[in-house]
Amino acid sequence: MVLYNETKSYQIMTIKEEIHWTVTATAGPELTPLNGACSVDVLVVGGGLTGCRTALGLADNGVSVTVVDSKDIGWGASGRSGGQCNPIWRKTPDQLKDILGGKHGENLIRTTLTAADDLFDDICRFDVDCDAVQAGWVQAAHTRKAITNMQQLGAAWAAAGADITEIEGDAVQDASGSPAYRWALRHSAGGHVQPLSLTRGYAKAAIARGAQMFRDTPVTELERIDSKWRAKTPHGEITAANVVLTTNGYSDGLWPNLRKTFHPLVSVSLATRPLSPEEQKTVLPGAVTISDSRLAIYYARYDRDQRLIFGCVGSTDHADMLSLRRLKGGLRTVFPQIANIEIERKWAGRIAVTPEMMPHLHEPAPGVLASLGFSGRGIAMTSVMGRALSGKLLGTANDELPFPVRPITPIPLHGLTKQLIPLAAPAMTLKDKIDTLTGGA
Repeated sequence: MVLYNETKSYQIMTIKEEIHWTVTATAGPELTPLNGACSVDVLVVGGGLTGCRTALGLADNGVSVTVVDSKDIGWGASGRSGGQCNPIWRKTPDQLKDILGGKHGENLIRTTLTAADDLFDDICRFDVDCDAVQAGWVQAAHTRKAITNMQQLGAAWAAAGADITEIEGDAVQDASGSPAYRWALRHSAGGHVQPLSLTRGYAKAAIARGAQMFRDTPVTELERIDSKWRAKTPHGEITAANVVLTTNGYSDGLWPNLRKTFHPLVSVSLATRPLSPEEQKTVLPGAVTISDSRLAIYYARYDRDQRLIFGCVGSTDHADMLSLRRLKGGLRTVFPQIANIEIERKWAGRIAVTPEMMPHLHEPAPGVLASLGFSGRGIAMTSVMGRALSGKLLGTANDELPFPVRPITPIPLHGLTKQLIPLAAPAMTLKDKIDTLTGGA
């Protein structure tokens, strides 16, 4: 990439395609592949945030649990996200009741109101070193129609008990450092974490309480034998009374049709060089996070070294040139004062998006649970789901859970729509541009 500097000379700078969080994360547990056989109460397949928080909840209550991952702890979405704790849904409380039913809607509303604080309490309770900052989240509207929708959303959640305030005009730029918006909601409970460090921290806390974990150990087959499940791996097998599938956007064909219940969209991100103290005064002052109302959403936060992490919707599992152009264009739009800042890294990761934009909890067979589909709310809601999964296995009744236990239902024409996923980001970007010009009408 060529950057033009103030002295009118050219500087050549290579942007690494490298997951930024792997560079700045705390050390993970030293794991090996499974070699042999073991027997446990619960097998968790998938070592991301949901799987590790589930294992932690079980191990903390004396349940024997093993976690396996086909790659490594946090390799998937949990180590690739923006790391923002955005603590409310895109639906109002009444809409949640309509979607989930009255009882589960009430449960999820109550859980959502404390989700961010519960996450940061977990981080303290389990001594997780993950650069946690709870300084608030600015949710900005990019069109007149978006303002109307977000006014309704904010008022509904504020009435339910959330600490949300409306800001407008110059106050939006004062709060966020962005001149691109004239109206926003400020959620005081929001914040950000180093997502890979959070995942590794959950894993280490679970191991300290007796959990076993294995890397490079894909489950190739699940077989029901009497009242237990046998999971085969390349070099061993695990017998468990219960199996929990937490592979989210990287789900394969291990359980029939599970990967057909969501769309595997992609999030792409970049990390800039560290901002100077003067630059920090004009970009996300006070270390808030920001996201906006676009379909191809823009979002940003700082890391611990004051690099700006900026992201949007991508097209492929790699941060290709088209995605990089979209990222740079978004950065210019949201923070024009640093439009030409040096970029150190770019990366991509999958987001499991369900038709309802809500997570799914499944029980497809006796002793098998599956959860996925956090739809961009994973930092806070994977912990909610992890607590729900461990709670269910410990005896919590279904009607006390924040999510209903539903059957696995494939999305109609999933194969065709999955092929169109690479076109989704350009299509959403075009719609956003049209909406910006027309006010979203």
